[in-house]
Amino acid sequence: MPLRILHVFDHSLPLHSGYSFRSRALMLASRRRGWETHHLTSPRHSKAGPDPEEAGGLVFHRTPAPPQRPPLLRELAEMRATDARLQRLAAEIRPDIIHAHSPVLTVMPALAVGARLGIPVVYEIRAFWEDAAVGNGQGREGSPRYRATRWLETRACRRAAAVGAICQGLLDDLAARGIARDKLFSVPNGVDLGEFGDPLPREGTLAAGLGFAPGDEVIGFLGSFYDYEGLDDLIAAMPALIARRPQARLLLVGGGPMEAALKAQAAASPAAARIHFTGRVPQAEVDRYYSLVDVLAYPRKPMRLTELVTPLKPLEAMAQEKLVAASDVGGHRELIDDGVTGVLFRAGDPAAAAEVLAGLLADRGRWPAILAAGKAFVREKRNWDASAARYAPVYERLAGARAVAKPGSALQETAHA
Repeated sequence: MPLRILHVFDHSLPLHSGYSFRSRALMLASRRRGWETHHLTSPRHSKAGPDPEEAGGLVFHRTPAPPQRPPLLRELAEMRATDARLQRLAAEIRPDIIHAHSPVLTVMPALAVGARLGIPVVYEIRAFWEDAAVGNGQGREGSPRYRATRWLETRACRRAAAVGAICQGLLDDLAARGIARDKLFSVPNGVDLGEFGDPLPREGTLAAGLGFAPGDEVIGFLGSFYDYEGLDDLIAAMPALIARRPQARLLLVGGGPMEAALKAQAAASPAAARIHFTGRVPQAEVDRYYSLVDVLAYPRKPMRLTELVTPLKPLEAMAQEKLVAASDVGGHRELIDDGVTGVLFRAGDPAAAAEVLAGLLADRGRWPAILAAGKAFVREKRNWDASAARYAPVYERLAGARAVAKPGSALQETAHA
């Protein structure tokens, strides 16, 4: 019998986010390994739809949202709702393992249900919730809420049977909190080369529609416009970059909380005519915009979130055979070998970004080797099948330990009641 894993997510497709795309990719890779996966989302999945709902080739069970409450009471109500829905689903499915994916609001109900039904719980962290709130402008580092969330996260990790994270920075932080190294494992971000590995030739019609001329050198960013992404630094770098590379243009594809502020900054810049916003584009159209870009730039600001967490977008750019230039925060250093698979510049420093970008644009002789090294990195080390394979020893250890436990577990009693 294949291992049966019940996954608990914050949200999923058809909502589009890096979180939901990663979830889908890992579930499909898990199924290719022969595991049986089931999927539940928390009340924070905000898109109305049927229960269960098919999306992206997977079936997701939904947790109904409780009535609106003030902060803290709202989160408690969401965890209670997830607990109740997960209890019913686990008794029906009878999984070997419950696998909760961050934030901590998903793992606390999973731990409660796992304890009641005798099911081991794996917790996988993509970012610390308290640091993500700071990065999104919804919290302050060191505040009572920040400290309480951090305490809850640490407590959850101590109780979980195993704890995974997307990068070494998160694992090192957990170890520093006293979480045993032998229960920690990594599940790095990856790329589906079937989706990103066959880049389109330059779309001349799209380029002309944006006002790009042959010979323009396009710096691009495709993603969400959060403050921590540092796009204000990229806009601030454009006058100095254009002074050295007059054909440089900046293409910003996406949207988010900082969109209005970034547009206002761009409009006031001496380089305004060379900064282009497209707004959000359909996922199916993204590779057309990638085709216009010479260098994908990721100017993330230095803070706990960016120092600890590795992003997905630079890997997609490497798969698209695009040059990658990024700030030297810890999350980028874990992905990019400076001068080999991409280039790094000093975080929070527009002048440094302009200098590195200008140097890269001026030295086209380096491009083939960098592009080939980036593509090889994602093909050999950062693909979703390799990432999902990291689950295997964890699942086998936990399922094996459970198999030798005494019969008559709480799960068996519940399922046969």
